[in-house]
This record gives sequence, structure tokens and C-alpha cells, in this order.
Amino acid sequence: MKGFSQRWKDFPDYILGITKEIWEERGLHTLHETYAEDLPMRFPSGLVRGRKAVIDGTRATLVEFPDRQLLGEDVIWCGDDETGRLSSHRLMTTGTHLGHGFFGPPTGKRFEVRAIADCAARENFIFDEWLCRDTSGIVHQLGMSPLPFTRDLIAREGGPDKAIRPFHPRDDVDGGYNSRGNDHEVGLEYEDLLTRIMAGNELSAIAQRYDRACRTEFPGARRGWSWPYAEQMWMGLRAAFPDATFTIDHRIGREDPMMPPRAALRWSLLGKHEGRGMYGEPTGAEVYVMGFTHAEFGPWGLRREYTVFDEISIWKQILLQTGMADDVNTSGMGETHPSRTGMTYG
Repeated sequence: MKGFSQRWKDFPDYILGITKEIWEERGLHTLHETYAEDLPMRFPSGLVRGRKAVIDGTRATLVEFPDRQLLGEDVIWCGDDETGRLSSHRLMTTGTHLGHGFFGPPTGKRFEVRAIADCAARENFIFDEWLCRDTSGIVHQLGMSPLPFTRDLIAREGGPDKAIRPFHPRDDVDGGYNSRGNDHEVGLEYEDLLTRIMAGNELSAIAQRYDRACRTEFPGARRGWSWPYAEQMWMGLRAAFPDATFTIDHRIGREDPMMPPRAALRWSLLGKHEGRGMYGEPTGAEVYVMGFTHAEFGPWGLRREYTVFDEISIWKQILLQTGMADDVNTSGMGETHPSRTGMTYG
């Protein structure tokens, strides 16, 4: 790998290695060696710029969760020395809420949720990034509920006029990575499958192309087995935004030794909250959903599917646009969490 440190045997080793150094070994100084000075980082909660913002955010998170761990499950990647390599890095992130921060006063409770980070790297530096963690899953596991938590978050940020606005495509900047991924057949197959599902009228594709014993994981630390669960999850999201535009923003397919064929998609929904689904009664608010999904395939179809998007940022967009951020007794805004009964976290 041109320009990368010789201590990394390959690109996944680089991604897993620097993540461990920064978070678990507390090597914040190493960010000067691995993160570009002015890189853009896109979170569903907003756009931040520069290495200093990464350092400040990392320090704040470690104060809130001092035993934070980021356990790398997979790195699905593409690219080369010229265009840059992009890793879609899926992690199990864990920690104990022992300090004040984004999630409020410490609760002493632990969380286990997934996150996916799409990082573009060239010559040993991350220069462009998209990242999402299952924020509502953390909220649930800390003993709170997403809608009142979001309302409280807006208040802590200074109220509706001063609160930080979630990311919207109009806010984006060109960070230098402009590839749309690769054309591997596994990525193309999963893009076609998810596009059919999100068309809203082809849920039969799940029974046709998912393994009957498939495992599906969704935000809110929701997880379940087989076709009905996958149908319920995707339908609940699409029903809330029935006419929103669904876009595949980046696609990777890979086959590697000792690994199943797998795909990584970064996708988005942009449109109005006009339907009854996961987010209560329709409000007409325009919502942007930044989504990440990893899929693994076997002899009988899709076997594992991991989807991450930020439900707190969805609720925040709805509350800020409807003027309901301060209304504790908001009518018609009840949260809906399909199939949470008996569900385990982690």
C-alpha cells in the first residue's frame, strides 16, 4: 500500500489497528499521524471538520464512557492507491455510562450497540469519513426513551433556535473521495435486492432471496430471525417515509478467504414524514436518513444483515421542524418499536 506504514500488513489491518490505538490504547496523539488536518466527518447528527474536532470528540466520549471498546467485526473495502481506499468498518461498541456528556448525567449502565464507519484513506491518512452508531440503542440501554431523550437534548443544546441541526446533503462538502465503490457481483446483487425492498411494493423479495434462518439487526438494538422480522423492520421504516427518495450512495462487494460473500451499502432516504410507521403519526417534516447496511450471503441466500442509522437524528429533525421540541405532551408523536418484546441487546 503506497505511503502506508510498513507495520500494517494490509488495509483491514490498518483500519482495525488505528481504531484500537485511538480508542482502547488512548493514543489520541496518533490522530496526527492517521487523520488529515481538515478532513470532513459526516455524522447523522451533523458535519464536523478537521482533526482537532476528532480529537475533541474522542476525548469527550472517553470521559462519558471511560471503558469504551470498539470491537471490529468486519472491514469491507474497495479502492486503490490513486482514488483512495474506502473501508466500511463494522464494530460492536461497548461501554459504561460513568461521566456527563451527550447522554446526560451518568447512569452507571452499560451499552452494547453496533456502529459502521466508512473511511477513505490514502498514504496512511483518513481524509474523508461517514460514520453512524446506533444512538437509540444506547439510549434504550441507558434506561431512557428516544423521543423524550431527543426533546431533552434539544433543550440542553439551548432550545430549538440554537440546537445543532442534523446532517442534510445541502450541508455536504467535497472531501476528496468521489468513488461510488466497486462493481463486484455481490454488491450489485445486494443493491438490487435492497432497492426492490425500498420500492415499497416488493417485500416478497425478502422471502425469495433471504435465507429462511436469516438474522436481521436494526437500530434501537433490535434484532430478530427469519423473513417476517426483516419484512417488519424494512416496512416500518419505509412506511414512515413512503414517498422519500431512496438512493444508494456507495456500494462494495467482496469475497475474501475464510469469509462469506458480503456487501456494504451506504444509502439514504430524503423526503417527508408522511406515513404511519416507526415514528408515530405523520408530521410532514422533511427528514434525511443516512443509512449503512452490511450483508453476508450463504448457499440459501442472505444470511446476516446489519443496518445502522441514527433514530435520534430522525426524531430531532421531526421535533425541530414541527415546533414540538418543547411540548412534553405532544399529541400523535408516540414512539413505535416493532418487535421489541423479548429482544436482547448487543
